[in-house]
Amino acid sequence: MAAGEKATPAGHKPGLKREIGFVGLIWASEGSIIGSGWLFGAQGALAAAGPAAIISWAIGGVAILILALVHAELGGMYPVSGGTARFPHYAFGGAAGASFGWFSWLQAATVAPIEVLAMITYAQHYSWASGWEKVRGGEHILTPPGIAVAVGLMAVITAINFLSIRLLARTNSAATWWKVGVPLLTIFVFALVAFHTSNFTAADGFSPYGAKGILSAVSTSGIIFALLGFEQADQLAGESANPKRDIPRAVIGSIVLGILIYILLQVVFLAALPASQIGNHWATSAFTTLSGPFAQVATLISLGWLAAVLYLDAVVSPGGTGLIYITGSSRVSYGLSRNGYIPSVFESTNRRGIPWAGLIAAFVVGCVCFLPFPSWRSLVGLITSASVLMYAGAPLSFGVFRSRLPGAHRPYRLPGGSWMSPLAFAVANLLILWSGWTTDWKLGVAILIGYVILIANRVFKMNPIAPQLDLRAAQWLPVYLIGMGVIVYLSDFGPLKNPLIPLWWDIGITAVFSVLIYYWAIAVALPAAQIEEQIGKVVVPEEGIL
Repeated sequence: MAAGEKATPAGHKPGLKREIGFVGLIWASEGSIIGSGWLFGAQGALAAAGPAAIISWAIGGVAILILALVHAELGGMYPVSGGTARFPHYAFGGAAGASFGWFSWLQAATVAPIEVLAMITYAQHYSWASGWEKVRGGEHILTPPGIAVAVGLMAVITAINFLSIRLLARTNSAATWWKVGVPLLTIFVFALVAFHTSNFTAADGFSPYGAKGILSAVSTSGIIFALLGFEQADQLAGESANPKRDIPRAVIGSIVLGILIYILLQVVFLAALPASQIGNHWATSAFTTLSGPFAQVATLISLGWLAAVLYLDAVVSPGGTGLIYITGSSRVSYGLSRNGYIPSVFESTNRRGIPWAGLIAAFVVGCVCFLPFPSWRSLVGLITSASVLMYAGAPLSFGVFRSRLPGAHRPYRLPGGSWMSPLAFAVANLLILWSGWTTDWKLGVAILIGYVILIANRVFKMNPIAPQLDLRAAQWLPVYLIGMGVIVYLSDFGPLKNPLIPLWWDIGITAVFSVLIYYWAIAVALPAAQIEEQIGKVVVPEEGIL
């Protein structure tokens, strides 16, 4: 045994190992942000909003940055594995904690399959992959051989996760250098070789679909999906070598870099489009049918070498993102099990400190997703809504901790937190509104499935820990979920031909509703002593950090 190494007591679970430094953390977040979103996001946003998609990216970037700043303070305060799923548990107890834990796991477990779908879609460029997908309704849909290939890719991503966390962090760091470098190269080359300023007012103008098009593009075209991932540093907090210093820096740094890259990608994609790809209307132009948007545009402007690099990146970028999200989902399930929400097997780790049961569950669920969601775009909306709903738990928890635990140590203290926190909650709900009813009703079904699983775990006692439900502290939750559903249904983003809540009014009503729910939740949250008890049960025994 090496000097200074502690023996593991008999019968004691190995637990997680603190081996990730700052570079590993920021690359874990950045590697999640730069995934398949950059390969398809600019195409989808341009079709949805026209050149005004640049404004959509700016709005989405500001929205995600506000949420990231809240996460930065929380991650520094309580660096525990699967932190995004645990913060609401500390603040509101069992019922709310179980709900947001499910939202968090649902989001994390469904990202890997969408990255696999992106890899296969770009692979359609090659003749040997032509039988893996077919075009139906304008979308590239997996065929039976394609599903087999997708399952195989999921297996490879999962297998890599069974290696040590240190090796995983190094593998992801190496992949992320490539993943960041290729978009930067694309931005530089496109801007240098083909930058047509006339494209910004081509077709039916700069903003053909007005404010609704700009706002809808934020949630439905892949913009928010592309910017997701900054919270991965929070999810890996239990394995960070210096979490209180490194996590806030990793969260903020990764999202700022991601925003800059994506806005520039949108600008150069628009400017590089040949006239043959732009018709009379942005929504129906030829570029909307490209299966590999950036690579095919590179070919059209005689940059075959860059197209070859981009087709290779279509494997590396989504593969790296899928890799880290499988990691994150297993850590979320680890945290949920520690809190008693799901069977105790999910907190079992192998000798390398890897929560193996969570990896297997993420693999199975990811493979199942290929059946009802066999295309990239069919899965984007669900993941986006589940993600922002998960993010909504952070500002609520933030407000409770500021109110109940004002003296707690905060390595990073968010300036203006008293107003930034309710603003972040309102922003999350606006993103849900802009996702539209077609997406949000599917999320509602997924939420109901989650509650069935959580109830079954409690009824059949599959975990010796039976957390208190603390229903009083969660009394606002059903009102919040149902209320948001009603607002979306009646709004301009709902299914009604003559919406009862017109555009702008729906934004105002969502903002007011968010503020009311926010302060109601803080008013009925757990008392300070109970919050500290909840935190002490996990942070001290599991992580060894005060």
